Amino acid sequence: MDNFIVSARKYRPTTFNSVVGQEHITSTLKNAIKTQQVAQAFLFCGPRGVGKTTCARIFAKALNCQHLTEDCEPCNECDSCRAFNDSASFNVFELDAASNSSVDAMRALVEQVQIPPQGAKYKVYIIDEVHMLSGSAFNAFLKTLEEPPAYAKFILATTEKHKILATILSRCQVYDFKRIGESDIVRHLQYVAGQEGVTAEEEALRVVASKADGALRDALSIFDQLVNFTGKNVTYKQTIESLNVLDIENYFKITDNLFSDDVAPALLLFDEILAKGFDAQHFIAGMASHFRDLLMAKDPGTVQLLDCSDTIKQQLQQQALRCDRSLMVRALELANQCDFNYKASNNKRLSVELCLMQINANYLFKKARQSQER
Repeated sequence: MDNFIVSARKYRPTTFNSVVGQEHITSTLKNAIKTQQVAQAFLFCGPRGVGKTTCARIFAKALNCQHLTEDCEPCNECDSCRAFNDSASFNVFELDAASNSSVDAMRALVEQVQIPPQGAKYKVYIIDEVHMLSGSAFNAFLKTLEEPPAYAKFILATTEKHKILATILSRCQVYDFKRIGESDIVRHLQYVAGQEGVTAEEEALRVVASKADGALRDALSIFDQLVNFTGKNVTYKQTIESLNVLDIENYFKITDNLFSDDVAPALLLFDEILAKGFDAQHFIAGMASHFRDLLMAKDPGTVQLLDCSDTIKQQLQQQALRCDRSLMVRALELANQCDFNYKASNNKRLSVELCLMQINANYLFKKARQSQER
């Protein structure tokens, strides 16, 4: 049986242009190479799965590439690039600080820095999870980081920038990686699905992107899981079933029920949602997000702030037309307040039910007042 390679590894970017959602980083790194103004040390920081280590590897490969493209991309054909791609480069070193956090490990690295590169311009050291280094290890590394040999370049990566000593930060160029947008993740998943011969509904991929919370690696891992569950046809229904995600149609139905004369259907649907094992706080947070989306959909000027498919966008716009703006603002306020106070409540289910009834009461009060004015 062939060895399976997970999508996060199989489709890991090998050039700057193939990095997803970090154009502000990749363009700066390419310009540094183009103008030959490469700093001695870099700190890549940001959430997990957004491309910090990937960019570090591409940058390290580009620094020693013998035939850079006009766009300052590594050629992947020269001896240096081939050695790097085969994990056989003598001039690029990766260190996991989580398992090499001691001062002895750092002293060994400092001694290694004194050895010039072999057949290349630079020796590049990539230190992942650098915040895991002990205080003594940081101090042992400090002098070398401040005055390294001209051929030595350091790329530090971390998910917890606040744990890095100020003396280290001051000696690095700091690059802040951002969470990857859902639209960018969906486009990349569509590309991967096409390469793998998988048919995937856009709504299903948007659920994956939302679940991944801005981490492309997580999204690819979830995608692999879904392919195992569904085969070569990933549908929305199968996706929400596999990932235990609340169907967005529930929010549309409950909103229609809340802005009606009878709140009972909304409470019964909420009971069904709880019976399926969904968390009440997850539900009320989703309701708050839905009211926010409705408000964005009501104004043509803010529709572009909706990060969803065209189908869902049309549904939001249609429902927003049937809802009063002031009622939606009040509903959003109540749902958000319920979410905020949820953990402190002794009767959590009652707090959510009360929120739903208050939203409906506001609708009934405004309707009665409008009738009197007529």
